[in-house]
Amino acid sequence: MTAPATTVPPQALRSTLASRHARAKFFESFGFYTFVATFVLFCLLPFVWTFLTSLKGPTMIFEVPIHYLPTPPDLINYADIFALDRFRWALLNSTIVASSATAISLVIGSLCAYAIARLNFPFKNLLLAVVLGIAMFPGIAIIGPLFREFNSWGLTNNYLALILPNVTFTLPICIWVLTAFFSDLPSELEESARVDGCTRLQAFYKITVPLAAPGVFTAAILLFIQAWNEFLFARTFMSDPHRLTATVAIAQFEGADVAAQYPWGQITAASIVITLPLVVLVLLFQRRIISGLTAGAVKG
Repeated sequence: MTAPATTVPPQALRSTLASRHARAKFFESFGFYTFVATFVLFCLLPFVWTFLTSLKGPTMIFEVPIHYLPTPPDLINYADIFALDRFRWALLNSTIVASSATAISLVIGSLCAYAIARLNFPFKNLLLAVVLGIAMFPGIAIIGPLFREFNSWGLTNNYLALILPNVTFTLPICIWVLTAFFSDLPSELEESARVDGCTRLQAFYKITVPLAAPGVFTAAILLFIQAWNEFLFARTFMSDPHRLTATVAIAQFEGADVAAQYPWGQITAASIVITLPLVVLVLLFQRRIISGLTAGAVKG
């Protein structure tokens, strides 16, 4: 004789299913945020270790057992690197080269991106593919011919020898970012401006550029970071100690004491100094960067 089957009330069943769903969602969220926190910590640890090392005195860095925290913090490494004339010149050189390459790329790239976004001409997609291919082209493949040309033109140890190659590789990024942004802007405003008597170029810098400010600003940040971090061309085309950029200066860094074999304190302090402007720049303008990257992603 079989026992009668017990029936579960619908309300209890719904409560059980909701409880299971809530637990599953909790574990899913917990796993996701744990992964994100681990990944961020993994990425930040080298920077944190570099910063802590830069605050250690010359003897504390080599002490055994290792002192993980500087006790007490010492700013002597920062004082030593800013006492070096070559390092101060390197910061100035990086600022000049990165700012110039960014400005030139924005002027040329915005015009090119606007033309691609607004004008209809054959092989437009092919042109964008070629632009992307240039951005992916390895700089080491053209370093030899460029060096011979710049040497024959007398441009070695000249800012132009760094600005021009940097523009070559930052311009495609600018065109791609701004083309997508200009394509999502309404063209009716430009057409109204042209009806009122504006030329296409006047409509561009009076109407389109102000509307595209977030996208232009985003492109400027990305271009500046790439130009600031460039190493290969600066290492090849510059031999004058007063023409080195910050990245190359660190690679050839001998510290404040030339007799020191491993000036890790000065090297880490210099690394923090050249990284800090980029971090501050992104933190200050992160809202504009995010708005520029996401503008036009959702069409209402």
